[in-house]
Amino acid sequence: MTEFRGIPLAGADFFAELRFNNDKPWWTANKARWERDVRGPLTALCEALAPQFGDAKLFRPFRDVRFSNDKSPYKDHQGAVVIVAPATGYYLQLGAEGLMTGGGWYDPMPELVTRYRAAVDADASGAALVGIVAELEAAGFEVGGDTLKTAPRGFTADHPRAALLRHKSLRASRQHGAPEWLATPEAYDRVKADWRAYGPLLDWFRTHLG
Repeated sequence: MTEFRGIPLAGADFFAELRFNNDKPWWTANKARWERDVRGPLTALCEALAPQFGDAKLFRPFRDVRFSNDKSPYKDHQGAVVIVAPATGYYLQLGAEGLMTGGGWYDPMPELVTRYRAAVDADASGAALVGIVAELEAAGFEVGGDTLKTAPRGFTADHPRAALLRHKSLRASRQHGAPEWLATPEAYDRVKADWRAYGPLLDWFRTHLG
């Protein structure tokens, strides 16, 4: 296990440059920077968080361009996820904008959407989710996800939790940018605090989507 010392600001710089040089020759010439300033530090951070939150998967840097008009071969960020329930987990991302954390339910698989709507419709579980979302927003987290424009079929527009029923996924996140503490061990404490804040939301999904 590598000791986590911080995420170099050069990691964000790497992705800022990649935006204008997204091709194999540039990547090959700069791959050592990615390994040193991005993948290495994020791996160490995930290993440090693992005893409390579980093992993380770091995503590959290559884009799936088979069905995209954008044929840029490399992702403009490095992400990592800890899966705790179906399509639910803690998330971490480094890109040109800096560090972002997240947590929630991210894949609108039909069976999960059905379970989610039933839990939101039920008074006890629905009220619990309303409270969790309110606490996250009050703490400065952004809450979003994929949504319908109107209430789903079978639910009225004046349902007391109509806004939540419109969701087909639900995530909380915080964009930290690239503050000075990013390059220090304090980054571990910041991510840990965010992930703990996401805990009640993920527990709700574990109970009702798992």
